Amino acid sequence: MERRWGNQRIELTIGDITEQNVDILVNAANSRLAGGGGVDGAIHAAGGPSIMEETRHRYPHGCPTGSAVISSAGNLSARYVIHAVGPIWQGGHAHEEKELESAYKRCFELAATHDATSIALPALSCGAYGYPLDLAAEIALKTSILWFKFHTQPRLIRFVLYSEGPYSVFADVLEELTGPSGKPHKETEDDDV
Repeated sequence: MERRWGNQRIELTIGDITEQNVDILVNAANSRLAGGGGVDGAIHAAGGPSIMEETRHRYPHGCPTGSAVISSAGNLSARYVIHAVGPIWQGGHAHEEKELESAYKRCFELAATHDATSIALPALSCGAYGYPLDLAAEIALKTSILWFKFHTQPRLIRFVLYSEGPYSVFADVLEELTGPSGKPHKETEDDDV
């Protein structure tokens, strides 16, 4: 599924994020940048040890929740990996929404400052961190749509979902936000990034 606004587009796909042919891959990292399972483990396994070596050297204190840092991509086909730290779900009472929105925005900022035209992202915080998928999808997609309103880079934002279930949730939310025509609803257009 995709939605286009001029030469910008959001795509949804099911697959392996490490196999995406884009400028930047986003890693669902932990705040220590210490590696882990899921997307984090897959990116480090496919990219090789140079990614971890670089993040240890460049970011010895890790990365705070709600932010992201960038590294080279090791053996991956992308130019860079952005390591984004989403929040752990605590029932919605610990500023998780703002932290998740902030992590996505920081990914887009880093992509723009590194002249990237395409970025592939997972559903941040939805695995071991327990963020409800429908709420996370709304934040991810609304943040992406609003980013396009004010910025020209990246031109492609692709969400790579690991199975049909998460894909369907993201697709439903994207259609809800844009309608069948693909035009953002008024409330989405009026927000600021």
